[in-house]
Amino acid sequence: AHLLIASTVMIVTLTALTLTFLVRYRRRAVVNRAPVRIATWKIETAWTVGTTMVFLMFFLQGAAIYIDMRQVPAAAGAGAINVVGRQWMWDIRYPNGRREFNTMHVCVNRPVRLLLSSEDVIHSFFVPAFRLKQDLVPGKVVDAWFEPTLTGSYPLFCAQYCGTAHSAMIGQVIVLSPAAYAAWLADDRREATEAALGGTGRQLFLKYGCNVCHSPESAVRAPALAGLYGQSVQLRDGTFVNADDQYLHDAILHNPQELVAGYAPVMPSFGGVIAEPEVLELIAYLKTLAGPASTPAPATGP
Repeated sequence: AHLLIASTVMIVTLTALTLTFLVRYRRRAVVNRAPVRIATWKIETAWTVGTTMVFLMFFLQGAAIYIDMRQVPAAAGAGAINVVGRQWMWDIRYPNGRREFNTMHVCVNRPVRLLLSSEDVIHSFFVPAFRLKQDLVPGKVVDAWFEPTLTGSYPLFCAQYCGTAHSAMIGQVIVLSPAAYAAWLADDRREATEAALGGTGRQLFLKYGCNVCHSPESAVRAPALAGLYGQSVQLRDGTFVNADDQYLHDAILHNPQELVAGYAPVMPSFGGVIAEPEVLELIAYLKTLAGPASTPAPATGP
């Protein structure tokens, strides 16, 4: 509201001055056109400093709001909803193993964390009612969160032109009351629970043979994954990176771009082999592996 008021005052003031000068000093108007003899630097300095301070205040307020938006509440950090954009649909997977397309169910007055990525081109996850808009760039994993305060159904759009059927990439976010949300969770609970306990990510971990190298009893030397998420990882070039969602995503699809210190580059790249939704499932599984990550040993191979 403050920014709107200040902008309105500025526009009205500048428009009024512009029109006044246009009319008063129009051609053939009888006015004094002698050069100004007074020093104007004080007026110019006061005007420049004053407006700069006012709009700098708005910038600081906006920065504070942005930082607050990026801080995911602890209540939303327990389990993220994976969202993958692809031409031309939203693939939505829940922590308990359930999966929906173009529809997301959430509970009212409960913060929701999203883990988003794109499988093909740039998409933009846009829910106008929640003031939520997050671009999805292929190869990048980003997070966002929102907290719905009213039950109902809210449109979900792709706000970035992504191809011929861009306008059809429409979904909905359904906000339920706690009782209705509990009933929705209970529906088909056994299938969802089995998927969660059996671990969709674990199934993929076995399917793609990750356990062959990364299990503790493996004969192949590979970095330990237990307790890896969120830890600092030393790379071969001596730098350190945080094992966050983006790091794990790139390590799976684009290995060996970032080689872990003490290990040979023997892991193949799974780019084009593992689909983006499956990568997020694998990351979710790796987060569940408890235990301290082991310290890399010196490499024995080249």
